[in-house]
Amino acid sequence: MILNQDKIKNWLVLFFAELLGTGILVFIGCLSCVDQFEHFHPTHLTICLAFGLSVMIAINCFGCVSGAHINPVVTLTAIIYKLVDIPTAIIYVIGQMIGALLGYWLVRLSIIDELISDPKGFCVSHPGLDVGRSFVVEFMITFMLIFVVCGVWDPRNKNHHDSAPLRFGLAVAILAFIGGPFGGGSMNPARSFAPAIYNWNWDYHWIYWVAPTSASLVASFIFRYGFHKDPEKTNSLVDNEVKSKEDA
Repeated sequence: MILNQDKIKNWLVLFFAELLGTGILVFIGCLSCVDQFEHFHPTHLTICLAFGLSVMIAINCFGCVSGAHINPVVTLTAIIYKLVDIPTAIIYVIGQMIGALLGYWLVRLSIIDELISDPKGFCVSHPGLDVGRSFVVEFMITFMLIFVVCGVWDPRNKNHHDSAPLRFGLAVAILAFIGGPFGGGSMNPARSFAPAIYNWNWDYHWIYWVAPTSASLVASFIFRYGFHKDPEKTNSLVDNEVKSKEDA
């Protein structure tokens, strides 16, 4: 493959968009877990909202640039949907990993280490139950997240993207809210990777790669070949209704 200057420039733009977007996610999300103040103590709800709405911010910033995947398993879905090729996907994932590391590093610069008492490591994803149940919950919430991704990407939904950042943000928030107590509610290998490598805590870390990746593969193929339709072959019920009103 011959790389020209425009191709390299495009890859750099995509790389930095994913780097900054994932950095926003990890910085805001993990910073919301800090409990160092007498006047404020984070709750499970506030943390989930912070992670979800950080996704909304990242998509608002970089959705028009790279699609703001900010998650390797979303990029995997994009490969299955043929929205990105494999070399470009690799650029995405590298940007996501580095962005997560930078975001977490900025969080650790912002807090006092002596006041962090979590023996597992601050903001490290870890099972809340036994490994099997935690794996199943992490798989299921990622499966539902990828279904949201596939639904938004469906061509029949092209006229209804005005609130896509909010859709994704609230989806992440509610899925993290229900899944967090069971398996950490990560749904994102990059988000789990950065705290793990900083704290050098790899206990059960495989869950946060295997469960989301396998869920992405299963959900993507089910939606792609079971529900996805090209717009020239079929119109959605909404489009049919609009067309009928216009004809009338």
